[in-house]
Order: sequence, then C-alpha cells, then structure tokens
Amino acid sequence: MNLFVSTLDQLAFLFGLIAIGYLLSKCGIVPKNASCVLSKLENVLFIPALVMGTFIENFTIQRIASAWKLLSISFVIGFVAILLAILASKLITKDKYIQNIYTYGLSFSNFGFMGNAVVGSLFPDIFFEYLIFTLPLWIYIYLWGVPKLLMADTGKKKQTFAENLKQFINPMFIAMIIGMIIGLANIKLPNFLVSLITVSGDCMSPIAMLLTGMVVSSISLKKAFTNVRIYIVSVIRLVVLPLLFILVVSFVKIPETIKICALCSLAMPLGLNTIVIPSALGKDTSVAAGMTVISHLLSCITIPLIFTLL
Repeated sequence: MNLFVSTLDQLAFLFGLIAIGYLLSKCGIVPKNASCVLSKLENVLFIPALVMGTFIENFTIQRIASAWKLLSISFVIGFVAILLAILASKLITKDKYIQNIYTYGLSFSNFGFMGNAVVGSLFPDIFFEYLIFTLPLWIYIYLWGVPKLLMADTGKKKQTFAENLKQFINPMFIAMIIGMIIGLANIKLPNFLVSLITVSGDCMSPIAMLLTGMVVSSISLKKAFTNVRIYIVSVIRLVVLPLLFILVVSFVKIPETIKICALCSLAMPLGLNTIVIPSALGKDTSVAAGMTVISHLLSCITIPLIFTLL
C-alpha cells in the first residue's frame, strides 16, 4: 500500500504541473513562445545544473572506490537496456526521428525525478546507493543518448566529424565533465555557488512538466491516446524490461541493495528529456508528450505490481 500511495503522490504532483502548463497555454495566459523559452532554459541552465550537482556530490574517489560493484553492474544493465531499446525501436517504427525518441525512452527511464521519489520514500536506507547506481546512466545519457539520439540531425545520411563533435559539446555534457572534475578533485565550492547549482537543478523537473503540459495543449489528445505504438513502447519500458531483469536475477545472485536499485531504475516511466531537448531545437515533440503522459499514467499500476513480484 505504501508503494501505491507513494507512486500516486508523485503522479498527482506531476500531472498537476502538466495540467497547469496545459491550461496556461490553452487559455492564452502565456505567450505562444513560452514553451520555446522554457525548453531553452532547461537545456542551458536547469538540466546542466542538475547534472553538475549530481556529479559534484557523488562522483568522488571515496564513493567510487567503495561502490565499484554498484557502478559495474549499472554499466552492464545500462548497456544491455540500450541494445534492447535499439532493437525494439527498429521493429516498432521505420521513421528515424521517432525511432530515436523510442530508443531514448526505452534506454533511459525517469530514474531521476520518479526514481528518487520512490527510493527516498520506500527504501531510504539505500538512497545513497541508488544515487551512485544511476551515475553510469547519466554518463550514457550525455555521452550517447542526448547527442546521438535527441540532438542528431536525422535528415542527413552521414554527419561530418565537426557536426558530431558539436553535438557532444553541449551544456549538459560540459556540466557533467565539470562536475566530475570538481567531485574527483574534492574542490570545495563557496556556499552561494552550491546553493545556486542546487536550486537551479531543482527547477528541472517542475519546468519540464509545465513544458509537457504546453506541448500537450498543442497536439491532439485523441491522436496521442490512440497511438498503439506509444502503448507498446510504454509496456516494454514499464513491464518487459523489469520482468526480464527479475527473471535474470532469479538465476544470477546479486546483492539485494543492487537488485532494488536496478529495478527502481528500470521500472520507472519514460523520461522527460525526449520533450525538453528536442523542443529547444524546434523539433516535433508530440509523440514524446504522448509517451510521457501515457507511461506515467500506466506506471501507477505497473510500479506497485513489479515490486510486489520482486
């Protein structure tokens, strides 16, 4: 029951902000370019701040040395999830851009906002371990997911080296590298700077949800809710991948802490980056918005069921 209530609380908060964004846009209270402005802020300030703060706090020599097993298993699980996501996306659609959106959504769940809330509420004793476990996922996201899937120009058959390099040199990747350096070097930042990074990072999820509501207001809800492919992707993300993991760990013994951390990262709904980042680049985010709404609604049922099975 605690799991269900915790999931429902997070979803109520999430959909409350989505509803506010939807109404603000639908009623014309915010200007038409509001979603563009918010997506730019997310990409150049809020997401980089969140990433930098995460790595400054967790990417230290002491934590990495004491959690090598957590990190190793996370890298393996993340890599396998990416391979499965690429395969599944190619089977679901032939459209290269939508394929990239599906691949990203299946590779990386909302392990940050939703995952942190679920673990913090239900498994507070392993919250630190969970943050360490998700570090490799952040690395995969900003080394591969964002530049190769969400920022890539799918209209071109082959990109030049300079174009590929430009995608990697983005605010999120730079923030990750800076965070790694500060964390490993154990550099003590002034209190005002720590607060600035923390508060800016905390803005990421609420702004992303408002942005989702604004995007949803511009698309056909009927079209989104009747898109069979979105349901297929959501079921793979919420049910198939977690069940595969449960099946594997029934034969391969791993510590209980790592098992819970891995399942929390796998069982969460589709992430918000598929809306935030393409939106800032002027790309179509209607499919991503539908994925976000539907997968988060379904997760209210699937998350409690998956953990009950475990």
